[in-house]
Amino acid sequence: MGSPGLMEFRKSCLGAAGRLMMDIMQFDWEPLGHWELDQRLDQAVEEMIEADLMSGVQAQCSPVLMQVSPQEDFLPFTQEQTQTLTIQVSEEPLSTVFLEEQEEHISEIEGNPTVQYVTALLQSSNSSHSQSRLTGRARLSLSHTVFLSLTLLSKRLSYRTVSSTFRLEKGNIHRIFFSFCDRVNALQDQLIRWPTGEEAAEHLLPFSSWLGWDERLEERGLPQVLGMLGHTRIPIRLPISKQDGESAVPYAKRLKKEPHPDSWLNLELVCNSQGRFIYCRISRGSDRDRGSALSEKLQHNPELMPPGTCLLARVGYPLTRHILTPFSPGRSPQENLYNRSVEAHLGGFDQAVADLKERFQKLRYLDMGNFERAKAVVLTCCILHNVFLEMGHVTKGQVDREVREEEEGRKEEDGITLRDTVVNLLYSALEEGTD
Repeated sequence: MGSPGLMEFRKSCLGAAGRLMMDIMQFDWEPLGHWELDQRLDQAVEEMIEADLMSGVQAQCSPVLMQVSPQEDFLPFTQEQTQTLTIQVSEEPLSTVFLEEQEEHISEIEGNPTVQYVTALLQSSNSSHSQSRLTGRARLSLSHTVFLSLTLLSKRLSYRTVSSTFRLEKGNIHRIFFSFCDRVNALQDQLIRWPTGEEAAEHLLPFSSWLGWDERLEERGLPQVLGMLGHTRIPIRLPISKQDGESAVPYAKRLKKEPHPDSWLNLELVCNSQGRFIYCRISRGSDRDRGSALSEKLQHNPELMPPGTCLLARVGYPLTRHILTPFSPGRSPQENLYNRSVEAHLGGFDQAVADLKERFQKLRYLDMGNFERAKAVVLTCCILHNVFLEMGHVTKGQVDREVREEEEGRKEEDGITLRDTVVNLLYSALEEGTD
């Protein structure tokens, strides 16, 4: 028998080898180039259809069961579309019955308002990738692609589970799903856009809810709020190269250790008063930057911020003439009053993030170690979040704020001056109201 240290080393090597094999298998399923993906997908679907028809001819009297579990549905779908569908063979040839039932199932999916809306959105896209996928030989229809992808995004399901439901191989589902994500990502500029002009004016909020709109205070320098800036973490599978290093750390120390930064993505967002995302930036967990890219963008494009407006963010973000942050901590009644007004707005950001994760439960944990793949899925969810808000689909998630200590971000002179102005205006308005 070997020493305990040698046994532990062998176990870690065996585990690393197993994870390597899984990554190699997954890599084989990764999306290919658009042309090669089309060709392989066409061939796979044609073989699947042919195999189904041949098996039907060979089993004239066998019932065909096709089930969509209610726990695997997408919330906007109707109950009739998520119930168990049993297709019983009659005395007619099975191939005819099978095709008729398949056509009925297809019409049910294509008739769903959610599928129709997203399908039409993808068809109307000017993306060459989107257009190329609408022509060619027999393939999984666009509406079925949408249905399958929304199912994967809305629930934490494995490819194995979905493969049995949609009668497709896991490898094909993997390729179809990421092809869908690529097509939705192409709509980012169209659906996650910064508001300007009248659109921006429609969603402005008063700085303080208890003051409401007060033109006199606004004339004296109290800004209106264009949006709320913040971030959240999206857990992902740690890449295999990082797992080896983690396994070498004793278990007791791993429990006390901060999770590896590559085990999550940073999702930075700006949402408006309706919870719609108007800005989205996805980075690796090791990226400690908070709002610098957005701050620089606003500095070089001041027309993006209407006069007399600002963004609100928590401690850790830069304090600038466009972004206001709280005091950490408030050291006077004036600063505490200001902090409460800021936090009231940031509660709206927390709710928008909770709604996103409730609607797309796949974001609770992405079982993929490839950064670009994980980033594509997260961006897809953010874009579709806006799409469903446009459709009037409201989902309320439970707010579970991620509490982490953050160091104060950089402070610009213009930001300090604006914050001091707001502090004084809020407190003077409070004093005037109590006289």
